[in-house]
Amino acid sequence: MEEESPLREPADERTGRRFVFPSALTVLALVTVAVWALAFLVPPGEYDRDPDGRPVDGTYHRVETGQSFADRLNDLFLSPVNGLYGIQDQRTGLVGPDLTGELYGSAGVFLFVLAIGAFITVVFATGALDAGIARLAHRLRTRGALLIAGVMLVFSLLGTVEGFAEETLGFYGLIVPLMLALGYDRMTATGTIILGAGIGVLCSTVNPFATGVASSAADVSLGDGIVLRAAMWVVLTAVTIGYVVRYAGRVRADPARSLSGFRPGDRERAAAGPGRSQEPPALTGLQRAVLVLVVLVFAFMIFSVVPWSSALTGDAAAPAYGFELGWSFPELAALFLVASVLVGVVARFGEQRLSAAVVQGAADFIAPALVIVLARGVTVIMNNARVTDTVLHAVEGVVRGTSSGVFAVLVFVVNLPLAFLIPSTSGHATLAMPILAPLADFAGVSRALVVTAWQSASGWMNLWVPTTAVTIGGVTLAKVGYDRYLRFVWPLLALLAVLICGFLLLGAAVG
Repeated sequence: MEEESPLREPADERTGRRFVFPSALTVLALVTVAVWALAFLVPPGEYDRDPDGRPVDGTYHRVETGQSFADRLNDLFLSPVNGLYGIQDQRTGLVGPDLTGELYGSAGVFLFVLAIGAFITVVFATGALDAGIARLAHRLRTRGALLIAGVMLVFSLLGTVEGFAEETLGFYGLIVPLMLALGYDRMTATGTIILGAGIGVLCSTVNPFATGVASSAADVSLGDGIVLRAAMWVVLTAVTIGYVVRYAGRVRADPARSLSGFRPGDRERAAAGPGRSQEPPALTGLQRAVLVLVVLVFAFMIFSVVPWSSALTGDAAAPAYGFELGWSFPELAALFLVASVLVGVVARFGEQRLSAAVVQGAADFIAPALVIVLARGVTVIMNNARVTDTVLHAVEGVVRGTSSGVFAVLVFVVNLPLAFLIPSTSGHATLAMPILAPLADFAGVSRALVVTAWQSASGWMNLWVPTTAVTIGGVTLAKVGYDRYLRFVWPLLALLAVLICGFLLLGAAVG
């Protein structure tokens, strides 16, 4: 699941102190206070809204908030609470926990994150996914290029549908020795794992932690824009696999071209060859059943959220087909809770073990869930201070007059530094989308394209920034220098950036 942990830098030789990059929770807490203070300086204003609640171009005007200092201090104090279950009063537009109106907080997304956390934890507790990947690696052990492509494809598929990222840290112990035995180097293994999962997250189709949270914050369906994102996934995954395979082939032909070099014993493993690698146990019937169930659950999730009439006809206003479910976060949360129980029953966990796994899964995912709540609390402060539309109006002036394609590329570019500061995908989405999504209305592009541009920026940065546990933890486990990893990956990053911008231009042109 693509949620990043803080980076720990090497200790300073003189002081012995470590620099610890702030966690996403700390960053968002600081952002909350900063936004609250800046709201005193930003003049309040608002747009007129259409029946769908979207801002009407050219209607921005200044307003008075009527808030006292005590009111604003109360908003700061209650921001996490409002971020979870704040209610927006339909008459005044204010958000508070004791008002009457529509839910403004992120309670639905919060519960969904905990539910999918429970599901993922139960699946991993069965050992089926680990065993399946280990069997794949062993079957392809004598066909190096196919092995690299197969593992990267599986990781990328898991990344695009469920944000598979930090879970890859457990595979270095399997993939690194196998790559060395095939005559490759440690950088090949590192690229296979980090880039395989990372490109899937970058091209998220229905990844709940990226596309899901961003779509919710942008007020669009999780399935909106899935055709463009699926095309991106196919092309960018193929390019990334080709890049790693090409590097691996060069190293195998000439070990002197290795960017990571070889540690003592590495070349001896290659001389021993892959034939001596121990064969993993065959998949049991239970493990096969669990893997089939996991595939069916994610396939059904995709079916349930895709607006099929719009996707198949190209008309966003097309009436829904009778078989469309139109599910959103409440239904998906229930789906993954039920699926967690089904997996536990199929795996014969028993009531005690299943209950413990579900609770542990929810506990493990409480951090990203809280990040979403804190980020939503920031938007509540801006809403109650009436400065959200003022910021939107200022940004509108910057992008006004640009073409829809240029606008989509600008969304990608402006999110790059934000992704560095807030490596949590869900926190970044919840914080940025309330400003970025309405801009799409002014630029004449779909909000789904803004979601795609945003997640591309977040995913692109997380392929290399040292603020993610996936990257810094991966190079550490593989015993590869971070500077050498940057030398390895930067040409691919440049190519991916060009391709992303091309897809965004295409999406704007056909949208």
